[in-house]
Amino acid sequence: MENLRYKSVFDIIGPVMIGPSSSHTAGAARIGKIVRSIFGEQPDTVDIYLYESFAKTYRGHGTDIALVGGLLNMEPDDERLADSLKIAHEREMEVLFVPLKEKAEHPNSVKLLVSKGDRKLSVTGISIGGGNIQISELNGFKISLTMGTPTFIIVHQDVPGMIAQVTNLLSDTNINIGTMTVTRESKDEKAIMIIEIDHADIGDITMKLVQIPHIYSVNYFD
Repeated sequence: MENLRYKSVFDIIGPVMIGPSSSHTAGAARIGKIVRSIFGEQPDTVDIYLYESFAKTYRGHGTDIALVGGLLNMEPDDERLADSLKIAHEREMEVLFVPLKEKAEHPNSVKLLVSKGDRKLSVTGISIGGGNIQISELNGFKISLTMGTPTFIIVHQDVPGMIAQVTNLLSDTNINIGTMTVTRESKDEKAIMIIEIDHADIGDITMKLVQIPHIYSVNYFD
């Protein structure tokens, strides 16, 4: 008999949500909300590239309204989710859906390109079932982020000593690092740190991190 392991009872019974499918609706809403959080504000334009199952059923299963609802900062159980496309139009957020025929690493995959002014962000998300998600790409960086653990996403310049400054600050605040991934575009260009920590209680550490020179943004998800 297969030994299945779950982090919580919600992995088994599924999330509280609006919509017919935890994978196509709740997971999609969470992907949209994570993208909104990383971007830091409502984007002006959004191009949504849908793969495989998402591409075939995004209208019937409500994936379209869920993704847009998340981008509007709605939770999966937000009653306004059904009207998210209308609300996006009222808030002047332009949305383009692009269903693709090509294969993806998972059938419930979506890539979102969001922009506002000169700012742009690319995120690929996967809905893995039960409302749970993974983030597999961020601005071209290949990453593996499950969003089930307290996590920092730090975008910074690739300069000497950056990792030491961040880890020393976390250590001084008694925050233990569980896992850490560092990826860069190329030498001396932008880089990204993904740090999973053991406890969600982080105090004012985010404010301290953003004050470190050469750090562009700090996002924290608990």
